[in-house]
Amino acid sequence: MKKNYLYIIGILTVISAVQLYSSCSESKGGTPDNLRPAEAKADSVVTIDTTKIPDGKYGDAVRYGRQLMLHTAYYIGPDGVNGHYTNNKMNCTNCHQDAGTKAFSLNLVTSFRNYPSYRAREGKVLSLADRINNCIMHPHLGKPLPLDSKEMIGFMSYLKWLCDSARVDRHTLGLKNVDIDLPDRAASPVAGAKLYAENCARCHGDNGQGKMRFDNATYQYPPLWGLKAYQPGSSMHRIVKEAQWLVSNMPYDKATHDKPYLTSAQALDIAAFINDDKIHQRPPVKEFQYPNAEEKAIDYDRGPFKDPFSEQQHKFGPFKPIVEYWKSKGANPGF
Repeated sequence: MKKNYLYIIGILTVISAVQLYSSCSESKGGTPDNLRPAEAKADSVVTIDTTKIPDGKYGDAVRYGRQLMLHTAYYIGPDGVNGHYTNNKMNCTNCHQDAGTKAFSLNLVTSFRNYPSYRAREGKVLSLADRINNCIMHPHLGKPLPLDSKEMIGFMSYLKWLCDSARVDRHTLGLKNVDIDLPDRAASPVAGAKLYAENCARCHGDNGQGKMRFDNATYQYPPLWGLKAYQPGSSMHRIVKEAQWLVSNMPYDKATHDKPYLTSAQALDIAAFINDDKIHQRPPVKEFQYPNAEEKAIDYDRGPFKDPFSEQQHKFGPFKPIVEYWKSKGANPGF
């Protein structure tokens, strides 16, 4: 009798575990790595239908989170109607385009399932709320949102809904930025200045100041340098990282991910010009990140480094020798 009892308990435990796993997988997207291959076509491009946001209080929180992405400055900027958390008038969607849903544009569709996660830039495991506040404090020059605030709940609800609604698998395109071809030469701020004048100044201004919207509430086109632009150390301040984004997205009316307007080398040159701190001013930074030298992105330009390359080369390249060095050590070089 005792054996039969233990046998039944064992079967019930297995069934409960399977049910728990299935529930967690369903809430986050499916398979052990939170992907849903049955619901996505191989090599499809990530898409989201925002008309399907549900009704009710949860849906209200999702919709508010989306509005925060699109109109950050209006709600929580220096003159925000719901608080003053960011210290410039940029919006999250300036980098995470279409409120984080555009393919190959710092897409956020899988961010809810990706956190908590270790981040080399901070040298510790971050929660999703930590990561949200990281963006509020650095690119937006602001102060952290309270964890129980309507705004934090809105951001989190929106990102959860994106993750639950996305039909993605490991073949889905656009979840990350495109890979670019690294040239044998260093990126050139001089060449980038000419390319910037030809392709970027019409929107972002000759002096990178951006173009303010008619009501002065936010930017129609964000600033690319200056005291109200993103900080040094932000993702867009890294030349390879920014070039990956530029190739798919800029000029906004000419480029697509499958038909880029700029070459990889041109995008690197423009990023080098925009992020040349010797000619362009940026907001001051109290402390630089990547506390562990061996974990630094190869295009992060503040030493010390665990390789023989200079700050100048980490800033502008050429990057191929750095990549080859780290691969020869059995390490995966990060961008």
